[in-house]
Amino acid sequence: MNVLIVDDEPLARDRLQRMVASLPDFNVVAMAETGQQAIQQARDTNPDVVLMDVRMPGMDGIAAAQHLAELDPPPAVIFCTAYEDYAIEAFSSQAIGYLLKPVKQADLDAALNRTGRVNKAQLNSLQDTVGLGSSGRTHLASKNRGEIDLIAITNVRLFQADHKYVTAYHTDGEALLDDTLKELEGEFEGRFVRIHRNALVSVLHIEGLERDSDGHCFVRLKDLDIKPQVSRRHITPVRRLLEKI
Repeated sequence: MNVLIVDDEPLARDRLQRMVASLPDFNVVAMAETGQQAIQQARDTNPDVVLMDVRMPGMDGIAAAQHLAELDPPPAVIFCTAYEDYAIEAFSSQAIGYLLKPVKQADLDAALNRTGRVNKAQLNSLQDTVGLGSSGRTHLASKNRGEIDLIAITNVRLFQADHKYVTAYHTDGEALLDDTLKELEGEFEGRFVRIHRNALVSVLHIEGLERDSDGHCFVRLKDLDIKPQVSRRHITPVRRLLEKI
């Protein structure tokens, strides 16, 4: 089985590589030090198993695993963590493995033998237990000329749908997403609000509403020049929301 090792610490990566190399049925095909690199390497090498550090700068291991779970076929994910036993209860399912740092050879063998596909419910449970992020992913992945760009959710101001594509407008530009508007609305409920059948806006960055000479209503967003239109059916709930914030 092919293995991808992901850890921001070089010594930890090298140690895991030596341990995996000692097993006859497993082969390390790539290593990565960030969540973004993990996604790109997984797309390039199609690993069967990913040994994933939980805490990493930028995109953490859980956010990266959420993206890996969407691959076809998805790799099995084994999380590596320095958390003590009381926090490991989140990994109780047989469908997700874990290794407590410093990793022991026997624990690695056992985890590899019970690998399975990580699902969203387990990722959410883990995220709540170890206190990573908030609702939904911390970053979104956008394909750009064969590369993967990561956009922090905190930088996104607007999701806007145009036919079958959704564009995320953020503080550094814009990016096309594979996600549907409905999926994004469900994942980031409470953080983004629907203002139109084709638009969601970041609640925290709404500065106010404006009307044009024809009576159409638009949202003014912080750090964004675009002013998306509010449909008639959404004007009242948006106004009520603004009264609360």
